[in-house]
Amino acid sequence: MAINLQEIQELLNAIGQTNVTEFELKTDDFELRVSKGTVVAAPTIIPQDMTTAMPVIAPTPVAIPTAAPAPAPTPEALANSGIDEKWIAVTSPMVGTFYRAPAPGEDSFVSIGEHVGLGDTVCIIEAMKLMNEIESEVSGKVVRIEVEDGEPIEFGQTLMLIEPA
Repeated sequence: MAINLQEIQELLNAIGQTNVTEFELKTDDFELRVSKGTVVAAPTIIPQDMTTAMPVIAPTPVAIPTAAPAPAPTPEALANSGIDEKWIAVTSPMVGTFYRAPAPGEDSFVSIGEHVGLGDTVCIIEAMKLMNEIESEVSGKVVRIEVEDGEPIEFGQTLMLIEPA
């Protein structure tokens, strides 16, 4: 497969317009890894014929813009919504599509009333055809799920609420 620098730059620009924090692409001929807005490994062309030296192509690093999270709700807003102040919101780190299960027809990662541990996968967000597992940052009981399966979501949007254990 021939490496086209223009295609790599277009891919990096597309990634730069999302909140994806890590991306890796491997083929037999090259490897590209992008992490936190910086290219950490330049694609390397592996010569088919070791007697012919091939150049190494280094794409221009692309800064991934970061957006400010949604502001915390006021105590009055919490009281009117029926949300307990001690509940922890699991929010979306990116724009994408929310999925409760790993695949259609499979069981949901979590359900209301279910206990989750720190680091447990609670849902998937699809962004640019990449499936991003969202993990719980707290151990506790799922008390509300705020988003329907397959619904488009925004950065910072509350996905579910967990009552810390």
